[in-house]
Order: sequence, then C-alpha cells, then structure tokens
Amino acid sequence: MLLAILIGIILLSGCGGAAETSTGTNTPVLPTRTPFPPPPTLIPTAAIVNGDIITVAAYQEELARYSAAVNRDLTEEDHTIVINDLINLTLLAQAAESEGFQISDNDLDERIAGLDTAEQPLADWMATYGFTEESFRTHLKRSLEAAWMRDQILADVPLEMDQIHAQQMLFYDLFAAEDILATLNSGSDFSQLAKSHDPQTLGDLGWFPPGFLTIPALDELLFSFEAGETSDIIETEIGYHIIKVLEKEQNRLLDPAIRQILQEQALDSWFERRWKLSTIQITLPS
Repeated sequence: MLLAILIGIILLSGCGGAAETSTGTNTPVLPTRTPFPPPPTLIPTAAIVNGDIITVAAYQEELARYSAAVNRDLTEEDHTIVINDLINLTLLAQAAESEGFQISDNDLDERIAGLDTAEQPLADWMATYGFTEESFRTHLKRSLEAAWMRDQILADVPLEMDQIHAQQMLFYDLFAAEDILATLNSGSDFSQLAKSHDPQTLGDLGWFPPGFLTIPALDELLFSFEAGETSDIIETEIGYHIIKVLEKEQNRLLDPAIRQILQEQALDSWFERRWKLSTIQITLPS
C-alpha cells in the first residue's frame, strides 16, 4: 500500500526558565506537547489514478461481475482487463469533470429513481450484481460521466471523409505476382484477372478513408494514386500486392461499420495518450 501516514512534529511550548507565581515562589512550568494527529483511515487500494482511489472492494466487486459474465475461471489476463477497465472508466470521468460535465446528487437521485421499476426492482438487480447502495451510486455516477466523455470522443469522428475504392490481387509468391504483372502490362483487364485470382471477393476492398488500412505503407501509397491507376508489386509483411484504385471521392459518407471501427481507434488512441499523461499506480499484488 503506497499511502503514507503523515507524522506530526512535537511542538514544545512554555518558559525557558522559572516563572513567577502569584505567591512569589519560583515554580517550574512543564512544557506542553501537541499530540500526534490521528492517522488517516487506511483504505485498501487497488489503484490510484491522478489522486483518485479505486478501492480493493470496488475492484473485487467488478471482478465478481466479470466472472459471472464470462462464466469461467478467471485468468491473470482477466484480472488485468478488469483493473484496466476501472482505470479507463476513471480517466474518462476525470476528463468529463475537467470539461465541466458532472452529475449532481439530484441528477443521480433522479437517474436511480428511474431505474427502479415494478418489473425490475433496483434492489433485486443490485443484489444480483453485487452492488451495495453506496457502491452503486459511486459506480453509476462515474459511469454516467465516463459515458458522456466517451460520446464526445466518438462524435469527433466525422460522418464524411475523402475515400477511395480499390481492388487488389494478393500473392504469397513473388514469381506469381511478377507473372500477373507482366500479363497486366501486356493489356489484360485488371478486374478479370482479379476475378480469376479471387472468385469469392473479386479482390474488392470497397470504399475506405485514409488511415483505415492496417498497413500504413499501403494506405499512404494508394491515396497518392489517381482513379484508374494500378500499382506495381508492393511487398508488405503479409505478401505481394497489386492494387488498382477504381474510384476516388471527396467527402463521401462513411459506411457505418467503417465509422464504428474509426471510433474504436479514436477511443484507443485517447486512452493511450491519457495513460501517458496521467499518474497511475496499480497497487494490487503482482
């Protein structure tokens, strides 16, 4: 436990010599002592995030809920997932407060009242998922603030972006790629060759924006092409590519599935930056 107990300094006060009493006799005055301040209550702590404490009790409760959800014995990796999720929740809530968003006690009371229904009494639900009234209030407040901040991050991903539509042939053998490239250079149709090479998908990569491909070198190169332009053989860690840019369009509406992936990437990037900028101590035994 990384909490330190502050130790008070004994202050001596009184006369340095003899004091004259009302009777005229010299009586020594004993120095007084300022007592030690009472030690702070030690709270078993799982992590400290920029000064905010995640208690062991909160961690154990979340661990129990996670275990019930996955319905299996937990591994060390599962324990890491749970503590990291609690830290991420705290980071989001802290950012929300710094942005001026905070759930008041009255708002929290209204939210809780709205969750208590005849069909699903809140007390029964809390008992099922291992919440006390106090821990549920704390968890709900932090979750609502975190959800607000998460929504701000996700909303920053635009609905429209510049995009290209591309088609590729992927080879795992350089000689096969060189043979197809020679066939293309002799005037063969790219789409027909791609259809023969991959009858299932036709090599169609669909429409995608910059930064979407998992291979940055491909992404940078393809967005420099004009519509109708075909690449030479491009070697990457997964093989040898020949790619044709079929179409280019500015401010094209993102496919919802692609936007969701970009939002997940944006959230991951936010967490990565926030962890680097934060003071985080995980105080659980390793």
